[in-house]
Amino acid sequence: MRGLGLRGAAGLLAVLLAVSLTACADSGGEGEGELTIGLLLPSRAVPRWEKWDRPLIEKRIGELCSECRVVYANAENDAGSQRQQMTSMITRGVSALLLDVVDPKALRSSVHAAQREGIPVVAYDRLAEGPISGFVSFDGAEVGRLQGQELLKGMGARADGGGVVMVNGDPSSPNAAWYQGGARSVLKDEVRILKSYDTVGWRTENAHDHMSAAISALGPGAIDGVLAANDSIAAGVISALKSARVTPLPPVTGQDADLDAVQRIVQGEQYMTVYKPFRQEAEAAAAMAVALARGNDIDSLVTTKVDSPTTEDVPAILLTPTAVTRETIGRTLVRNGVYTLDQICTPKFRSACVRAGLTR
Repeated sequence: MRGLGLRGAAGLLAVLLAVSLTACADSGGEGEGELTIGLLLPSRAVPRWEKWDRPLIEKRIGELCSECRVVYANAENDAGSQRQQMTSMITRGVSALLLDVVDPKALRSSVHAAQREGIPVVAYDRLAEGPISGFVSFDGAEVGRLQGQELLKGMGARADGGGVVMVNGDPSSPNAAWYQGGARSVLKDEVRILKSYDTVGWRTENAHDHMSAAISALGPGAIDGVLAANDSIAAGVISALKSARVTPLPPVTGQDADLDAVQRIVQGEQYMTVYKPFRQEAEAAAAMAVALARGNDIDSLVTTKVDSPTTEDVPAILLTPTAVTRETIGRTLVRNGVYTLDQICTPKFRSACVRAGLTR
Protein backbone atom coordinates (compact mmCIF):
# COMPACT_ATOMS: atom_id res chain seq x y z
CA MET A 1 0.00 0.00 0.00
CA ARG A 2 1.15 3.53 -0.68
CA GLY A 3 0.00 6.81 0.79
CA LEU A 4 -0.73 8.10 4.26
CA GLY A 5 -4.52 8.38 4.05
CA LEU A 6 -6.28 11.31 5.73
CA ARG A 7 -4.51 12.96 8.61
CA GLY A 8 -6.33 15.41 10.81
CA ALA A 9 -9.61 17.24 10.72
CA ALA A 10 -8.46 19.74 8.11
CA GLY A 11 -7.69 17.01 5.61
CA LEU A 12 -10.98 15.26 6.25
CA LEU A 13 -12.92 18.50 5.86
CA ALA A 14 -11.27 19.14 2.51
CA VAL A 15 -12.12 15.67 1.26
CA LEU A 16 -15.73 15.83 2.42
CA LEU A 17 -16.11 19.23 0.75
CA ALA A 18 -14.75 17.77 -2.48
CA VAL A 19 -17.09 14.81 -2.08
CA SER A 20 -20.11 17.09 -1.82
CA LEU A 21 -19.06 19.25 -4.76
CA THR A 22 -18.40 16.32 -7.06
CA ALA A 23 -21.60 14.56 -6.05
CA CYS A 24 -23.58 17.69 -6.89
CA ALA A 25 -21.97 18.05 -10.30
CA ASP A 26 -23.75 16.75 -13.38
CA SER A 27 -26.79 15.83 -11.35
CA GLY A 28 -28.78 15.15 -14.49
CA GLY A 29 -32.12 16.49 -15.57
CA GLU A 30 -35.63 15.17 -15.89
CA GLY A 31 -36.05 12.30 -18.28
CA GLU A 32 -32.50 10.99 -17.93
CA GLY A 33 -33.76 7.93 -16.09
CA GLU A 34 -32.88 6.17 -12.94
CA LEU A 35 -29.36 5.17 -11.92
CA THR A 36 -28.83 1.98 -9.96
CA ILE A 37 -25.90 1.34 -7.63
CA GLY A 38 -25.23 -2.21 -6.50
CA LEU A 39 -24.01 -2.68 -2.93
CA LEU A 40 -22.41 -6.04 -2.12
CA LEU A 41 -21.38 -6.65 1.50
CA PRO A 42 -19.48 -9.74 2.66
CA SER A 43 -21.20 -11.18 5.72
CA ARG A 44 -23.34 -10.78 8.81
CA ALA A 45 -20.75 -12.39 11.10
CA VAL A 46 -19.23 -8.94 11.75
CA PRO A 47 -22.01 -6.69 13.14
CA ARG A 48 -20.82 -3.49 11.51
CA TRP A 49 -21.87 -4.41 7.97
CA GLU A 50 -25.61 -4.46 8.63
CA LYS A 51 -25.65 -2.08 11.63
CA TRP A 52 -23.51 0.72 10.22
CA ASP A 53 -22.23 0.37 6.68
CA ARG A 54 -25.37 -0.59 4.79
CA PRO A 55 -27.73 2.05 6.24
CA LEU A 56 -25.08 4.79 6.09
CA ILE A 57 -24.25 4.07 2.44
CA GLU A 58 -27.90 3.84 1.40
CA LYS A 59 -28.75 7.07 3.22
CA ARG A 60 -25.86 9.01 1.73
CA ILE A 61 -26.50 7.82 -1.81
CA GLY A 62 -30.11 8.95 -1.42
CA GLU A 63 -28.96 12.38 -0.21
CA LEU A 64 -26.48 12.84 -3.04
CA CYS A 65 -28.51 11.42 -5.90
CA SER A 66 -32.28 11.70 -6.07
CA GLU A 67 -32.34 9.62 -9.27
CA CYS A 68 -30.28 6.81 -7.74
CA ARG A 69 -31.52 3.67 -6.07
CA VAL A 70 -29.52 0.99 -4.30
CA VAL A 71 -29.82 -2.76 -4.85
CA TYR A 72 -28.30 -4.77 -2.02
CA ALA A 73 -26.91 -8.25 -1.46
CA ASN A 74 -25.05 -9.91 1.42
CA ALA A 75 -22.76 -12.84 0.57
CA GLU A 76 -22.89 -14.48 4.03
CA ASN A 77 -19.11 -14.94 3.71
CA ASP A 78 -19.44 -17.17 0.64
CA ALA A 79 -17.42 -16.20 -2.43
CA GLY A 80 -19.60 -18.30 -4.73
CA SER A 81 -22.71 -16.49 -3.55
CA GLN A 82 -21.03 -13.13 -4.05
CA ARG A 83 -20.08 -14.07 -7.62
CA GLN A 84 -23.72 -14.96 -8.35
CA GLN A 85 -24.93 -11.73 -6.74
CA MET A 86 -22.47 -9.67 -8.77
CA THR A 87 -23.41 -11.48 -11.99
CA SER A 88 -27.07 -10.71 -11.31
CA MET A 89 -26.32 -7.01 -10.82
CA ILE A 90 -24.18 -6.86 -13.97
CA THR A 91 -26.95 -8.59 -15.95
CA ARG A 92 -29.56 -6.10 -14.79
CA GLY A 93 -27.26 -3.27 -15.91
CA VAL A 94 -26.43 -1.40 -12.73
CA SER A 95 -24.67 1.94 -13.17
CA ALA A 96 -21.91 1.25 -10.62
CA LEU A 97 -20.96 -1.35 -8.03
CA LEU A 98 -19.77 -0.93 -4.45
CA LEU A 99 -18.03 -4.21 -3.65
CA ASP A 100 -16.84 -5.31 -0.21
CA VAL A 101 -15.19 -8.44 -1.46
CA VAL A 102 -15.29 -11.80 0.33
CA ASP A 103 -12.33 -13.24 -1.58
CA PRO A 104 -10.43 -10.97 -4.01
CA LYS A 105 -9.03 -13.79 -6.15
CA ALA A 106 -12.40 -15.54 -6.44
CA LEU A 107 -14.13 -12.31 -7.51
CA ARG A 108 -11.45 -11.09 -9.90
CA SER A 109 -13.24 -12.51 -12.96
CA SER A 110 -16.45 -10.78 -11.87
CA VAL A 111 -14.67 -7.43 -11.71
CA HIS A 112 -13.42 -8.02 -15.25
CA ALA A 113 -16.97 -8.89 -16.31
CA ALA A 114 -18.21 -5.59 -14.91
CA GLN A 115 -15.49 -3.70 -16.78
CA ARG A 116 -16.51 -5.37 -20.06
CA GLU A 117 -20.04 -4.07 -19.53
CA GLY A 118 -18.79 -0.57 -18.72
CA ILE A 119 -19.77 -0.81 -15.04
CA PRO A 120 -17.26 0.85 -12.66
CA VAL A 121 -16.43 -1.03 -9.46
CA VAL A 122 -15.49 0.71 -6.20
CA ALA A 123 -13.76 -1.58 -3.70
CA TYR A 124 -15.18 -0.85 -0.27
CA ASP A 125 -13.20 -1.53 2.92
CA ARG A 126 -11.31 -4.47 1.34
CA LEU A 127 -9.11 -4.08 -1.74
CA ALA A 128 -10.54 -6.12 -4.62
CA GLU A 129 -8.45 -7.43 -7.50
CA GLY A 130 -8.98 -6.72 -11.17
CA PRO A 131 -9.72 -3.39 -12.90
CA ILE A 132 -11.40 -1.53 -10.05
CA SER A 133 -12.08 2.19 -10.43
CA GLY A 134 -11.51 3.23 -6.82
CA PHE A 135 -10.93 2.08 -3.25
CA VAL A 136 -12.24 3.45 0.06
CA SER A 137 -11.02 2.08 3.36
CA PHE A 138 -9.02 2.74 6.50
CA ASP A 139 -5.26 2.49 6.67
CA GLY A 140 -4.99 -1.19 7.59
CA ALA A 141 -1.33 -1.05 8.54
CA GLU A 142 -2.16 1.70 11.01
CA VAL A 143 -4.98 -0.43 12.45
CA GLY A 144 -2.45 -3.19 13.14
CA ARG A 145 0.11 -0.78 14.54
CA LEU A 146 -2.46 0.66 16.95
CA GLN A 147 -3.37 -2.83 18.11
CA GLY A 148 0.28 -3.73 18.63
CA GLN A 149 1.12 -0.51 20.45
CA GLU A 150 -1.83 -0.75 22.81
CA LEU A 151 -1.19 -4.44 23.46
CA LEU A 152 2.34 -3.61 24.59
CA LYS A 153 0.96 -0.92 26.89
CA GLY A 154 -1.54 -3.35 28.33
CA MET A 155 1.15 -5.97 28.92
CA GLY A 156 3.22 -3.54 30.97
CA ALA A 157 6.46 -5.12 32.22
CA ARG A 158 5.56 -8.38 30.45
CA ALA A 159 6.00 -6.59 27.10
CA ASP A 160 9.75 -7.08 27.48
CA GLY A 161 10.10 -10.51 25.90
CA GLY A 162 6.65 -11.73 26.90
CA GLY A 163 4.62 -14.29 24.97
CA VAL A 164 1.82 -13.25 22.61
CA VAL A 165 -0.76 -15.30 20.71
CA MET A 166 -2.01 -13.79 17.44
CA VAL A 167 -5.56 -14.68 16.36
CA ASN A 168 -5.74 -13.10 12.92
CA GLY A 169 -8.56 -12.53 10.47
CA ASP A 170 -9.77 -14.55 7.51
CA PRO A 171 -6.85 -15.40 5.18
CA SER A 172 -9.05 -14.77 2.13
CA SER A 173 -9.44 -11.12 3.16
CA PRO A 174 -6.65 -8.77 2.04
CA ASN A 175 -7.26 -6.69 5.16
CA ALA A 176 -6.28 -9.59 7.42
CA ALA A 177 -2.70 -9.60 6.12
CA TRP A 178 -2.66 -5.79 6.16
CA TYR A 179 -3.63 -5.67 9.84
CA GLN A 180 -1.25 -8.49 10.75
CA GLY A 181 1.66 -6.81 9.01
CA GLY A 182 1.08 -3.58 10.90
CA ALA A 183 0.85 -5.41 14.22
CA ARG A 184 3.96 -7.49 13.61
CA SER A 185 5.95 -4.37 12.71
CA VAL A 186 5.36 -3.18 16.29
CA LEU A 187 5.61 -6.50 18.12
CA LYS A 188 8.49 -8.22 16.34
CA ASP A 189 11.34 -6.75 18.40
CA GLU A 190 9.46 -6.61 21.71
CA VAL A 191 7.71 -9.93 22.35
CA ARG A 192 7.73 -13.59 21.33
CA ILE A 193 4.92 -14.67 18.99
CA LEU A 194 4.04 -18.04 20.51
CA LYS A 195 1.21 -19.04 18.17
CA SER A 196 -0.47 -17.43 15.16
CA TYR A 197 -3.84 -18.54 13.80
CA ASP A 198 -5.97 -17.51 10.81
CA THR A 199 -9.68 -17.26 11.61
CA VAL A 200 -11.87 -18.35 8.70
CA GLY A 201 -14.93 -16.15 8.38
CA TRP A 202 -13.79 -13.89 11.24
CA ARG A 203 -16.10 -16.11 13.29
CA THR A 204 -16.27 -16.00 17.06
CA GLU A 205 -16.54 -19.77 17.39
CA ASN A 206 -13.43 -20.32 15.26
CA ALA A 207 -11.48 -17.84 17.37
CA HIS A 208 -12.65 -19.68 20.50
CA ASP A 209 -11.26 -22.92 19.09
CA HIS A 210 -7.92 -21.30 18.23
CA MET A 211 -7.54 -19.81 21.69
CA SER A 212 -8.50 -23.05 23.37
CA ALA A 213 -5.83 -24.84 21.33
CA ALA A 214 -3.22 -22.23 22.30
CA ILE A 215 -4.05 -22.56 26.00
CA SER A 216 -3.83 -26.33 25.75
CA ALA A 217 -0.50 -26.24 23.91
CA LEU A 218 1.21 -23.47 25.86
CA GLY A 219 -0.43 -23.42 29.25
CA PRO A 220 -2.29 -20.33 30.46
CA GLY A 221 0.72 -18.92 32.29
CA ALA A 222 2.73 -18.55 29.09
CA ILE A 223 0.26 -16.20 27.41
CA ASP A 224 0.95 -12.57 28.33
CA GLY A 225 -1.22 -10.96 25.64
CA VAL A 226 -3.48 -11.76 22.70
CA LEU A 227 -3.53 -9.85 19.42
CA ALA A 228 -7.13 -10.45 18.28
CA ALA A 229 -7.81 -9.00 14.83
CA ASN A 230 -11.32 -7.69 15.51
CA ASP A 231 -14.04 -7.63 18.14
CA SER A 232 -15.81 -10.79 16.96
CA ILE A 233 -12.52 -12.65 17.27
CA ALA A 234 -11.84 -11.01 20.64
CA ALA A 235 -15.19 -12.33 21.89
CA GLY A 236 -14.16 -15.90 21.06
CA VAL A 237 -10.71 -15.42 22.57
CA ILE A 238 -12.09 -14.06 25.84
CA SER A 239 -14.71 -16.80 26.02
CA ALA A 240 -11.97 -19.44 25.70
CA LEU A 241 -9.81 -17.75 28.32
CA LYS A 242 -12.71 -17.60 30.76
CA SER A 243 -13.70 -21.20 30.05
CA ALA A 244 -10.12 -22.23 30.91
CA ARG A 245 -10.37 -20.15 34.11
CA VAL A 246 -7.42 -18.00 33.13
CA THR A 247 -7.11 -15.24 35.70
CA PRO A 248 -6.30 -12.48 35.49
CA LEU A 249 -7.17 -12.21 31.81
CA PRO A 250 -4.28 -11.09 29.62
CA PRO A 251 -4.82 -7.93 27.55
CA VAL A 252 -6.79 -8.69 24.37
CA THR A 253 -7.07 -6.33 21.40
CA GLY A 254 -9.97 -5.84 19.00
CA GLN A 255 -11.30 -3.73 16.15
CA ASP A 256 -14.60 -2.17 15.00
CA ALA A 257 -15.84 -0.77 18.34
CA ASP A 258 -18.81 -3.19 18.50
CA LEU A 259 -21.08 -2.33 21.42
CA ASP A 260 -20.49 -5.63 23.21
CA ALA A 261 -16.74 -5.10 22.84
CA VAL A 262 -17.01 -1.64 24.34
CA GLN A 263 -18.88 -3.14 27.27
CA ARG A 264 -16.18 -5.81 27.65
CA ILE A 265 -13.61 -3.00 27.75
CA VAL A 266 -15.61 -1.20 30.44
CA GLN A 267 -15.66 -4.43 32.45
CA GLY A 268 -11.93 -4.97 32.01
CA GLU A 269 -12.23 -8.17 29.95
CA GLN A 270 -11.02 -6.69 26.64
CA TYR A 271 -8.19 -4.19 26.68
CA MET A 272 -8.86 -2.13 23.55
CA THR A 273 -10.59 -1.83 20.21
CA VAL A 274 -9.99 0.24 17.10
CA TYR A 275 -12.64 2.81 16.19
CA LYS A 276 -12.99 3.38 12.47
CA PRO A 277 -15.44 6.23 11.76
CA PHE A 278 -17.79 4.25 9.53
CA ARG A 279 -19.80 7.33 8.57
CA GLN A 280 -16.76 8.92 6.92
CA GLU A 281 -15.97 5.70 5.06
CA ALA A 282 -19.56 5.16 3.95
CA GLU A 283 -20.05 8.75 2.81
CA ALA A 284 -16.80 8.82 0.85
CA ALA A 285 -17.68 5.52 -0.86
CA ALA A 286 -21.20 6.69 -1.64
CA ALA A 287 -19.90 9.86 -3.26
CA MET A 288 -17.36 7.91 -5.32
CA ALA A 289 -20.03 5.48 -6.51
CA VAL A 290 -22.46 8.28 -7.39
CA ALA A 291 -19.81 10.19 -9.33
CA LEU A 292 -18.84 7.09 -11.32
CA ALA A 293 -22.48 6.12 -11.93
CA ARG A 294 -23.01 9.56 -13.45
CA GLY A 295 -19.91 9.23 -15.61
CA ASN A 296 -17.89 11.81 -13.67
CA ASP A 297 -14.24 11.47 -12.74
CA ILE A 298 -13.22 11.09 -9.10
CA ASP A 299 -9.92 12.98 -9.13
CA SER A 300 -11.13 15.59 -6.65
CA LEU A 301 -12.26 12.93 -4.21
CA VAL A 302 -9.21 10.73 -3.88
CA THR A 303 -6.35 11.39 -1.46
CA THR A 304 -3.81 8.74 -2.45
CA LYS A 305 -3.21 5.75 -4.72
CA VAL A 306 -2.65 2.10 -3.86
CA ASP A 307 -1.49 -1.00 -5.69
CA SER A 308 -3.41 -4.26 -5.69
CA PRO A 309 -1.87 -7.58 -6.77
CA THR A 310 -3.28 -6.96 -10.25
CA THR A 311 -3.58 -3.18 -10.65
CA GLU A 312 -1.25 -0.26 -9.96
CA ASP A 313 -2.23 3.26 -8.93
CA VAL A 314 -5.81 2.60 -7.89
CA PRO A 315 -7.40 5.94 -6.84
CA ALA A 316 -8.06 5.66 -3.11
CA ILE A 317 -9.25 7.28 0.07
CA LEU A 318 -7.60 5.88 3.20
CA LEU A 319 -9.07 7.15 6.45
CA THR A 320 -7.40 7.24 9.85
CA PRO A 321 -8.42 4.82 12.66
CA THR A 322 -8.29 5.56 16.39
CA ALA A 323 -7.39 3.32 19.32
CA VAL A 324 -9.99 3.10 22.10
CA THR A 325 -9.29 1.96 25.67
CA ARG A 326 -11.39 2.22 28.81
CA GLU A 327 -9.87 5.64 29.51
CA THR A 328 -10.80 7.04 26.09
CA ILE A 329 -14.31 5.66 25.44
CA GLY A 330 -15.92 8.91 26.54
CA ARG A 331 -13.88 11.25 24.38
CA THR A 332 -13.97 9.01 21.30
CA LEU A 333 -17.10 6.90 20.96
CA VAL A 334 -19.49 8.89 23.18
CA ARG A 335 -18.35 12.32 22.06
CA ASN A 336 -18.56 11.30 18.40
CA GLY A 337 -22.10 10.00 18.83
CA VAL A 338 -21.31 6.35 18.13
CA TYR A 339 -22.99 5.27 21.38
CA THR A 340 -24.71 7.05 24.21
CA LEU A 341 -23.85 6.43 27.84
CA ASP A 342 -27.25 4.78 28.23
CA GLN A 343 -26.44 2.31 25.45
CA ILE A 344 -23.09 1.41 27.01
CA CYS A 345 -23.99 1.62 30.68
CA THR A 346 -26.99 -0.68 30.90
CA PRO A 347 -27.83 -1.94 34.42
CA LYS A 348 -25.46 -4.89 33.99
CA PHE A 349 -22.52 -2.56 33.33
CA ARG A 350 -23.48 0.43 35.47
CA SER A 351 -21.05 -0.18 38.32
CA ALA A 352 -18.23 -0.88 35.85
CA CYS A 353 -19.06 2.39 34.08
CA VAL A 354 -18.79 4.27 37.34
CA ARG A 355 -15.37 2.75 37.96
CA ALA A 356 -14.36 3.71 34.42
CA GLY A 357 -15.54 7.31 34.92
CA LEU A 358 -18.35 6.96 32.40
CA THR A 359 -20.97 8.97 34.19
CA ARG A 360 -23.09 11.99 33.35
